[in-house]
Amino acid sequence: MRKNIILVVNPISGDIDKAELIASVMLFVEKENLNLVSYTTSGVADIVNIKALYETYKPERIIVAGGDGTIKMVAEAMEKYNVILGILPAGSANGLAVDLNLPLTLEENLTIAFHNNYMEIDMISINGKKSIHLSDLGLNAEMIKNYEKSSIRGIWGYFLQSFSTLIDLDDPFIATITGNFETIECVARMIVIANSKKYGTGISINPNGVMDDGKFELVILKNLDLVILGKIITGNMPIDSEDLEIISTDKATITTNVPVSFQIDGEYFGKKTKLNIEILPKQMKVAIPNRIIEVI
Repeated sequence: MRKNIILVVNPISGDIDKAELIASVMLFVEKENLNLVSYTTSGVADIVNIKALYETYKPERIIVAGGDGTIKMVAEAMEKYNVILGILPAGSANGLAVDLNLPLTLEENLTIAFHNNYMEIDMISINGKKSIHLSDLGLNAEMIKNYEKSSIRGIWGYFLQSFSTLIDLDDPFIATITGNFETIECVARMIVIANSKKYGTGISINPNGVMDDGKFELVILKNLDLVILGKIITGNMPIDSEDLEIISTDKATITTNVPVSFQIDGEYFGKKTKLNIEILPKQMKVAIPNRIIEVI
């Protein structure tokens, strides 16, 4: 009896035509003698539908073709089930794939998604919503808001919006951060809530990020002028700078003096004045390259 595999495809993620990807997956599963069940997301009742498919077919793995938002949605659908997620990066934001060191070619990713080892990664709860990768308050969230309104997609769209957002930069905000550490009150341009190291663009924002250590990091950027932004973009995080502070914890609350733009895994969630944050250990099994076991 052939094993069942569910393929979840986001047709609009990354503004990429998924026809070639789907054809490659179908060829792969034929060679592997697997039974493929394909599901295309619509934005309506996707979690309910994916749960129903799992109950019907009981797959060992679900393959996700999309970006961070699609992966997070499938992870939420499967939170109570023992299933491994395989990732085929195909979104505007592929930050999790970057942090997992997934290769660039579809052929290599197919082998990893269907066959390789897995790790159990943490997720973060922020005001009851789940994050698998990087969320933030401030400049980057404002950029994502502008990106969602823009007609230019993909990585160039992100870079263009980062500079236009910087030009129209709002005043910094005052943040009070409490938790199992000394209370911090500071002026900030951006606060990153990080479960990993890099944004989907490859920019490293959290050198301390480990996705299965039961903790998250708060990366507080107190100044984000062109010089600091240039250092971050070129991979030279100013770790020892007075402009940056990193806190590693499993629980925290952030309050701000004014409403501040907020995003989770590349999706804009409006302006917030309070975030309640806690780690959710070992929430998702995800297929990884064998070599990453030595890194994480």
